Amino acid sequence: MVPACVYKGDTIPAVRLPNVYVFRPLKFKNEKERREYYRLVRNVKKTLPLAREINRAVIETYEYIETLPDKKAREKHLKLVEKGLKEQYTPIMKKLTFSQGKLLIKLVNRQTDSSSYELVKAFMGPFKAGFYQTFAALFGASLKKEYHPEGEDQLTERVVLLVENGQI
Repeated sequence: MVPACVYKGDTIPAVRLPNVYVFRPLKFKNEKERREYYRLVRNVKKTLPLAREINRAVIETYEYIETLPDKKAREKHLKLVEKGLKEQYTPIMKKLTFSQGKLLIKLVNRQTDSSSYELVKAFMGPFKAGFYQTFAALFGASLKKEYHPEGEDQLTERVVLLVENGQI
């Protein structure tokens, strides 16, 4: 069964087709560049579902917090959310490589339209946000990294669109 619409007495099947992205074929200068591209594809496939899950958790938490009556109840709920997220995601995050972690920071920015630093600051406070930013900086990463699909992250955006659409 497919959805249908009736137009002047005729029943017409209405099928929604997904977007199909067509990009110019990539030309790699050497084998190393080709391997880096396929590493990016593998990393996007691993981190994109995490970024989506983080976006969902942020939206749900924000919507629920808005319904709470006072600041004390909000803080109590945020503590529970933080504890639950740590229990759930710490084992997953520990398995990520350094490059996957940096990519996840950018994909979270893409999904939520906020930097990871801003999210931590909003939900856990400026002290913890500063701590996590400093910790990330020790390893050469930054929670304040932004995603630029038209600039430096153009190849990543291409891969993300193709993965989201099931084309790779």
